[in-house]
Amino acid sequence: MFIAALEVELYAPWVHSLKEKRMIVKSLIARIRNKFNVSAAEVDQQDVHQKIVLGIACVAGNTALADSILNNVIAFIESSTEAEIIDIQREIR
Repeated sequence: MFIAALEVELYAPWVHSLKEKRMIVKSLIARIRNKFNVSAAEVDQQDVHQKIVLGIACVAGNTALADSILNNVIAFIESSTEAEIIDIQREIR
């Protein structure tokens, strides 16, 4: 069993309120969870309007599958939001 963790930091310069940010984050997290069957949450910078930090985790039978899931999640985030990806940290154990 392998556990894969991904932390993605996004920058959304058009967001001007926490309410607007919350709508974006909730929608993105719900779509990620439904499409990939992974755990996802906002894990940092909750009180900063223009930064979004998402934590995503999954369990897989081998490292290749875990890596593939993380790559697909990153590609999905890039294609489904206008926010710019600033940083990506990944770990597989």
